[in-house]
Amino acid sequence: MYVRRLELVDFRSYERIGVDLEPGPNVLVGANGVGKTNLVEALGYVATLDSHRVATDAPLVRMGAASAVIRCAVVHEGRELLVELEIVPGKANRARLGRSPARRARDVLGALRLVLFAPEDLELVRGDPAERRRYLDDLLVTRQPRYAGVRADYERVVKQRNALLRTSYLARKTGGTRGGDLSTLAVWDAHLAQHGADLLAGRLELVAALTPHVAKAYDAVAAGRGAAGIAYRPSVELPEPGADRAALAEALAAALTGNRAAEIERGTTLVGPHRDDLALTLGPLPAKGYASHGESWSYALALRLAGYDLLRADGIEPVLVLDDVFAELDSGRRERLAELVGGASQLLVTCAVDDDVPATLRGTRYAVGEGTVRRAG
Repeated sequence: MYVRRLELVDFRSYERIGVDLEPGPNVLVGANGVGKTNLVEALGYVATLDSHRVATDAPLVRMGAASAVIRCAVVHEGRELLVELEIVPGKANRARLGRSPARRARDVLGALRLVLFAPEDLELVRGDPAERRRYLDDLLVTRQPRYAGVRADYERVVKQRNALLRTSYLARKTGGTRGGDLSTLAVWDAHLAQHGADLLAGRLELVAALTPHVAKAYDAVAAGRGAAGIAYRPSVELPEPGADRAALAEALAAALTGNRAAEIERGTTLVGPHRDDLALTLGPLPAKGYASHGESWSYALALRLAGYDLLRADGIEPVLVLDDVFAELDSGRRERLAELVGGASQLLVTCAVDDDVPATLRGTRYAVGEGTVRRAG
C-alpha cells in the first residue's frame, strides 16, 4: 500500500497544495515550522479520523476558512482508490470514496492503513492512561476497521450513563428532587456491559498478539539494553484468559453492580474499558517514572514499530511515517532504525536537517517551504 498523491485545501497552513509521492522512502526536508508535519498529519487523519497533535478539528482548518479538505489517492494491490474528507468544525465530517459519497465518515477507515510515529508519542510512556488506550484503539481499528463502530457505541453509552449519574449527583447536592431518577441506570448498565465486552475482547486479543512484537522492536532499537514488556490492566476483575465476550460482559455487569453506590456518590462511571490501562515495563520496573529520556523515546518508538510489524504479520502493508524522529536519536539508533524500516512499502520521513536521515533511506526528496512543497530529487 502507498499514497500516490496528497492534496490539501485550507488544511492547517496550506491554502492549496498537491504532492505526488512515491513507493519506498520519501523524505520531507524543511526548517521547523514550515508545514512538514501538517502533511503527514493529514494522512494520519485519513487513516484514523483523528489528529495525533490536537484533540479537536478546529485547529486543522486554516484561519479564515470554513472547512478543510484532504484528498489522497491510495494504491493497494495495483488498484487506486481516491479518498476525500471534508473537515467542518462543530459538524459531522463528510467523506467520499472513489468519488461517491460515504454514508458516514468512518466508512473510509481501512482505505489507508498507516502507522505514524511522532515526538508526541513520548506521552505513550510518560503520559496518562488515556494516551495508551488511544494507542490500542487506533491500532485495533487499523487492524480491524469494524472496531471503529464498537468504539463509538461504547463511548456513546458511557457519555449517556455519565449524564444520568451526573444529573442525579447534582440533584442531590442541591437538595432538589427533579433529575434524581436513576430508574434507567440498569438499562445503561446492560448496554455498557455489552459494548464494553466487545471492545475489551478486541483489546485483550490485540495485546496478546502485540506483546512479542514490542519485546522484539525494543530489543532492536535499544540494542539489547533492557527487556520491554506490556500487559493489559483492566479496571474490573476478569475471568480466566481466553474468556469469551459473554463472560467479559458478565464481569463488567458484576463490577457495575458492585460499584453502583460509589458511582452514584461521585456522579460518574468508575469501571469499564475507558478506565483501563496498558502497563509498560522495562525489566522488573514500570517504564513510567523509571525509564530515562532515551529509554522512553526508544520504548515509544518500539510501540509504533510493534504495531507496524503486527500489521505486516497480518498481511497488511501499511504506510509508515516517522515525523521528526532521527534528530532525537544517536547515530547507532539511527542506523538500527533504518535497517528496521528500510523495507516499508512506503516510508515518509520528516526532518529539518537532511544529514540526520541515514543514507539508506534517502529516496525521493522534497523541499518544504512556507506553503510550498517541491520535489528535490
